[in-house]
Amino acid sequence: MTTSTRFDVPDAFIASYGAHGPEERAWLARLPRLGEEFLDRWALRPDGPPAHGMASLVLPVRQDDGTPAVLKLQRLREETAGVPAGLRAWRGRGVVRLLGHDEESGTQLLERLDADRPLSSVSDDHEALCVLAGLLARLVAVPAPEGVRGLSGIATAMLDEAPRAIPALSDPDERRLVRTCASAVAELTGEPGDRLLHWDLHYDNVLAGEREPWLVIDPEPIAGDPGFELLPALHNRWEEVVATGDVPRAVLRRFDVLTEAVGVDRRRAVGWTLGRVLQNALWDIEDGETALDPAQVTIATTLLEHRAESRRG
Repeated sequence: MTTSTRFDVPDAFIASYGAHGPEERAWLARLPRLGEEFLDRWALRPDGPPAHGMASLVLPVRQDDGTPAVLKLQRLREETAGVPAGLRAWRGRGVVRLLGHDEESGTQLLERLDADRPLSSVSDDHEALCVLAGLLARLVAVPAPEGVRGLSGIATAMLDEAPRAIPALSDPDERRLVRTCASAVAELTGEPGDRLLHWDLHYDNVLAGEREPWLVIDPEPIAGDPGFELLPALHNRWEEVVATGDVPRAVLRRFDVLTEAVGVDRRRAVGWTLGRVLQNALWDIEDGETALDPAQVTIATTLLEHRAESRRG
């Protein structure tokens, strides 16, 4: 373990994050010094071992008055640049509170939640889904502040990339599916929406809190249509969808719960969910994959068949 006086960087985080490239490794080399700097600047003392995800390190701390908090360090990226503006716009309503922020480094001081009690720990999937849907409805009720990335630019970039990426898929049916997803996005790019979106709202990004039973963490805020938010929840705990024995019915049940809670137009929700499938496909192809995620193929196919039946009806 790389150790400083008070700030330890876990070996597992170094191994996973440092594998990405020279910029990531350079940031890792600075991380112990950066952690020490903000412990001093914000008068914090460590209050437990650090935890980490794919791209950030979180250290439980106590503020000068004894209030628990967490110090979050992550490299500034385009996806996370809008986090402070988003958290301030939400003002802690259904989401973790931002207590401090350093613009230059992207370092955040956040309200401490119960990391041992994510929403994924709720055994009843329908109960967990309803909690998530309620939180999502509250988040997207807020208009996006200025300066947050827009869905319009993201969608346009996907449509530009798709023709070059699709030939990498080995299955012609999957190539056709991704082209269909791109067509659905093309129909909606003129109406990208202006709501404040989380972009990655799933059960493990919801933690138990004290001032509210459940609070959302780790947003990557964008301005857009709430329909673009649904895929992570549709894909959550996929094994339980499969265990129902009727996967299309279970997918549509989740889709109904989410769209009804949020009040989003179902036609647009289908289109933007196909857009998320497209986005994930492009990311996977960029990483060298030649096949789509089977669960996302099923979700896309189910929604397309549902849309076709609705039109016939």
